[in-house]
Amino acid sequence: MFGLQYLPGVVTLTLDADKCNGCGLCAIVCPHAVFAVQDGKSRIVNRDACMECGACAHNCPSAAVTVEPGVGCAAAVIRSKTGGEGCCCIQSEEPTCCSRSGE
Repeated sequence: MFGLQYLPGVVTLTLDADKCNGCGLCAIVCPHAVFAVQDGKSRIVNRDACMECGACAHNCPSAAVTVEPGVGCAAAVIRSKTGGEGCCCIQSEEPTCCSRSGE
């Protein structure tokens, strides 16, 4: 699955370098190698590969990583593979393919 890219620039992932303690758990649990530890701190090295699963944020002991799991492409891929309706990855104020009348 490495090399999989979603829409550029839409992921909700953030890393607060000031809070990071350099433990590297985010890099260990990330299935798409989004993180690397460099100079004693975690760094985001491939933001657009993030599938917003939330494993990094859930395992970060210093709350340096935040992400809204399930709001973007990962949720759409999972829904489409499990028989649900897929959805676009763009979250915005404008109506998108995620908006359906009556919902």
